[in-house]
Amino acid sequence: MFKIERRTFIKNAAAAAVGGGIFGVPFARAQEAGWPTKPIHFIVPLAPGGAIDFIARAVGEVMQRNAGQQIVVENRTGAGGTIGMDAAMKSPPDGYTVLITNDNAASAPHIMNLSYDYTKQLQPVCYLGRQSQFLAAHSSLGVSTVKELVEYVKKNPGLGYASSGVGSNQHVAGEWFAKEAGIKIEHVPYRGAGQAINDLIAAHVKTAFLGPTALFPHYKAGTIKLLAHTGSKRSPILPEIPTLDESGYKVVLDAWYAAFVPTGTPAGIVAKLNSEMNSALKDAKLLETFKDGAVEPIGGTPDEIGKIAQADSVKYARLVKERNIKTN
Repeated sequence: MFKIERRTFIKNAAAAAVGGGIFGVPFARAQEAGWPTKPIHFIVPLAPGGAIDFIARAVGEVMQRNAGQQIVVENRTGAGGTIGMDAAMKSPPDGYTVLITNDNAASAPHIMNLSYDYTKQLQPVCYLGRQSQFLAAHSSLGVSTVKELVEYVKKNPGLGYASSGVGSNQHVAGEWFAKEAGIKIEHVPYRGAGQAINDLIAAHVKTAFLGPTALFPHYKAGTIKLLAHTGSKRSPILPEIPTLDESGYKVVLDAWYAAFVPTGTPAGIVAKLNSEMNSALKDAKLLETFKDGAVEPIGGTPDEIGKIAQADSVKYARLVKERNIKTN
């Protein structure tokens, strides 16, 4: 049997390690070639019931079937989603931890005055979907348009609006709208859309800025009214709902949903994740699920969503400063 002398093995191993042989590029390539060999964890930074959780589970279901490994969705909530985003950012860069989030990753660092920016600290993977944020009111409030709501608030100060959390794009939309309308409404943050919608349909809070995934079933049931949304144009899924801009208030804020991984994740694994996610976004069942949740599927390269995320970080920094948006 062929044998390697111990001295020769140690010498060659040391040289390979210094040159990237054992613990460098070939080792990383070996990891990439075998990936995935165990369950992949999707971290969702908000509670179940909202669009992020909805998208993570829909994409995960298809990926699990195609990749042959379990996709585990973990809801790590708190601090406006930053607990979950921090957990993902600090996870091992091995392709087994994926953050599924929205543009809260771009807004939260500026509203919460963080020392770091998730859009720069995390590695982009795929643009999963797009939605506007909707201004909703409980039916008992008796308003059917944005102008009626503004008039109501002027006569009845103290109204609160629910959102998925401090630092969220919904928080930005609510404060921006209040300043454009010249009204005072109190921000009521929750740990996610699921908790917020429960209090809205129970009329504990009478208005909300939330994504349509959580609102849609209750809108169809007549419990709540959708007054307007933050998109630049009307939604093809809900074409009867006007934009805030159409309603006379220049608030335009389209929300994206995307996957990110810790910086340092091997390029081959990022490419595989991107490929699996793009494939999932073409699945017929997923497309129906997205349509039911009022989510527009997108897809694309890591570079494309990376540029959008970083551009939005710059936009949110400006909005937070111009609109004087604060955590309290």
